[in-house]
Amino acid sequence: MKKHFVMTLLFSVFFMTGQLMAQNLVDAANFKKYAAGNEKILSEEPVQGSRVVFLGNSITENWVSYHGEFFTQNNYIGRGISGQTSYNFLLRFREDVIDLNPDLVIINVGTNDVAENSGPYNEDITMNNLMSMVELAQVHNIKVILTSVLPAAQFGWRKSITDAPEKIIKLNSRIKQYAKDKKLRYVDYYKNMISKDGRSMNAEYTKDGVHPTLEGYLIMEEMIQKAIEKEIK
Repeated sequence: MKKHFVMTLLFSVFFMTGQLMAQNLVDAANFKKYAAGNEKILSEEPVQGSRVVFLGNSITENWVSYHGEFFTQNNYIGRGISGQTSYNFLLRFREDVIDLNPDLVIINVGTNDVAENSGPYNEDITMNNLMSMVELAQVHNIKVILTSVLPAAQFGWRKSITDAPEKIIKLNSRIKQYAKDKKLRYVDYYKNMISKDGRSMNAEYTKDGVHPTLEGYLIMEEMIQKAIEKEIK
């Protein structure tokens, strides 16, 4: 009887642990955030012009909040979720990109990977996640623009990381080289957002050193708009 009770208890623990792990995986993707918005887009008549999805983290999410007109007037779709990393992007890439049938996806990834929001930073895995997203897009005839990670000297929520600038520079170098190798357009926000110290974001474009202000987004808009126009002729 005692042995049966222990086995039943262990089974219950393993079953509950499995459920929690599965739930955490779903929560990590946060599919529900844009579920209604995606459904609405697919139920509407296609608008004239090209459909462009911006995939990213809070930098992209805030962009829509600070300057929504940039998106609505150009038929751009913002799909940024605060705190997410390349791991999360890859999980929701079908729902928030492929299923929307865009002509082009713009991927801005890396800030939260370096900040270790999904665990210890592994540059190779970040690049693998990015490459998987590019390959998925290409299979579905979606054009891709890759963008640089924005400068950041440190992260307010992860002050233990003191070498963020060096990691960002190295990651940007790999993204740029990958774009070149695959003949993808690459937009280097970094070069126009970096301060003279070579480590932090220009104080004119940020308040917390990580997220752009409207002034910062206007700089980014000018750069990405030119790239989009060249990519979609």
